[in-house]
Amino acid sequence: MRTTSITQRLAGLGGAKWDLHLAARERLERGEQIIEMTIGEPDVPLPGVMAEAATRALEAGRTQYSDGRGESGLRRALAEHYTARRGREFDGDHVLCFPGTQTALYAVMQGVAEAGDEVLVGDPLYATYEGVIRATGATMVPVPLRPEHGFRIQAEDIAARITDKTRAILLNSPHNPTGAILQPQDVKAIAELALKHDIWIISDEVYEDLVFEGHAFLSPLSLPEIADRSIAVSSISKSHAAPGMRSGWAIGPKAFMEALLPVSETMLFGNQPFIADMTEQAVRQGSPVAQGMRTRFARRAQYLADRLEAETALRVHRPEAGMFALVDVSPLGMDCDTFAWALLEQGGVAVMPGSSFGDCMRDWVRLALTIDDAELTQAVDRISEFARTRSAAAE
Repeated sequence: MRTTSITQRLAGLGGAKWDLHLAARERLERGEQIIEMTIGEPDVPLPGVMAEAATRALEAGRTQYSDGRGESGLRRALAEHYTARRGREFDGDHVLCFPGTQTALYAVMQGVAEAGDEVLVGDPLYATYEGVIRATGATMVPVPLRPEHGFRIQAEDIAARITDKTRAILLNSPHNPTGAILQPQDVKAIAELALKHDIWIISDEVYEDLVFEGHAFLSPLSLPEIADRSIAVSSISKSHAAPGMRSGWAIGPKAFMEALLPVSETMLFGNQPFIADMTEQAVRQGSPVAQGMRTRFARRAQYLADRLEAETALRVHRPEAGMFALVDVSPLGMDCDTFAWALLEQGGVAVMPGSSFGDCMRDWVRLALTIDDAELTQAVDRISEFARTRSAAAE
């Protein structure tokens, strides 16, 4: 069978990262009492007001072909939203709409990199980033995110990896899987590098509305000096508990969006009008569920850290945003894969091994904070017992 080079570039980047999650799902389907803390989905359903908005649009016949850029009302709403949040003026021509952040990121990457180029990205990284970069023919260059720096990417580490082939820096803040948020000085230092070396900054900001109390977020889009080289992607998947609605966007320089439009139209020619209408309402009215998720996820992360660090040798990295927490399993003398599979087998708790997110996470596992409080208590009981048993066996 003959296939193209893109299939070869992406070979091995798919399902293997999710083997443990899929194994846990199979056990659940067999009736085993597995507590699943693997994937990150909001812990609440799609808000009723959004479902009602989508239904009204469907009933009004909003199922025809859409504007290839995205429906005009949604693009205006996003422009006004970003103008208010970023302190810069945006209009609808700065925006292209896509079915989710993933599609937006794929299209944007096609517009900034190609074969022979390099794209820098922090390691650990979200599982699909390597594929998005490789799909262009470019090479992904990992930049280590160090625990001693709170897993925030450092400008000096970026600078050490910039070459004449570097075309872009892919940022993710708030970050998945670490929950870290770039500080203003971090963003400004990275902006200086982008200006000095004439490279793009692509900013995945899908967790922006899940920043915990006491922390703040700064987007590269807020810096006018890099307005012509910064692009953000986001969606309503996390902020509005709507991951299955697949409604996202890219926002950046008008000239770039105009150049990218044929790529977007070749891929999908706009998103669904009835979902665009729902998203417009969501953007204008704000999320009715984000505040509750922020509060719950922060409280659960604190509970997890307090108990595991008091009862076991495990150490927890406290997130500043998002819906995950990282646990350092190295004090047990185990790597992430050994720990995660043994915990599933012996403790009935499914967590994501850090190896799914890059080479820098071999000592860590990621736990989703999206299970309810009672189930979280049970999960921590099981993890604590498992860790104590392993520590005793090692003595």
